[in-house]
Amino acid sequence: MVTIKNAIGKKTTEFEHYTGRASVRRQVARGASNRTFTMKGTAMQSGRYVIVRTYAMGVFAGTLDTASTETQKILTNARRIWYWAGAASLSQLATDGTSRPKECKFPAEVSRVELTSPNGFEVLDVTDKARESIASVKPWQA
Repeated sequence: MVTIKNAIGKKTTEFEHYTGRASVRRQVARGASNRTFTMKGTAMQSGRYVIVRTYAMGVFAGTLDTASTETQKILTNARRIWYWAGAASLSQLATDGTSRPKECKFPAEVSRVELTSPNGFEVLDVTDKARESIASVKPWQA
């Protein structure tokens, strides 16, 4: 069992099989199971451009704010990812961007959005290549 704690020491997750941060995976592979790892700012590190998927509020891409918590994510300069094409999944969108930007429906950027989800979030780091691709999609308007 691997326990992950955030920078202030609050337990965030326990894993039987951890697939996240590579440095932790290497230590687990070397037999460091039943151990607690402190992830300094990983979960709430600000300034990261991310894609956030919520249970009921949809998908957004933007810059993660420091005020984000486990149940609330705050994004600045955010775009809703209403519909995408040219990527098989959000994981591919976050890594490669879209190969068909003209078919995507991303509305105009908003300065700030607060996302709340008691059911948790999926947060994906976005590569520079993918960020440029997302930015190249013309704002969708009805």
